[in-house]
Amino acid sequence: MATVKVQLRSVTGTEAAAGWAGGHSIMVDRPEGKAGGAGLGFNGGQLLALSIGGCLCNDIRYASHAMGVSVDEIEVDVSLSLEGDPLLATAAEVDIRDASTASNEDIASLLDRAK
Repeated sequence: MATVKVQLRSVTGTEAAAGWAGGHSIMVDRPEGKAGGAGLGFNGGQLLALSIGGCLCNDIRYASHAMGVSVDEIEVDVSLSLEGDPLLATAAEVDIRDASTASNEDIASLLDRAK
């Protein structure tokens, strides 16, 4: 079993947080004027949508290498639906486009494997 560890800490003088994993870092905040936010970084909904899309992009690459299917470019758009008070994610819609010379059948198999 693999384990992923991330760390987040408050940023002095703000109500934002800095997060990191390995040598990569990110700033997390709320929009300016919302719950002490200053708009210094991504909000939670944006991070969730980026995580969904980022994982899918990586999984498509893993699957393409395993299957020997060439994919030149990947475009993934994620729309996250938020409802309630506080806002909670209720659904995500994902749109995937690729630039590939592979057959439609190979691309369909690749996407099934990546899901």
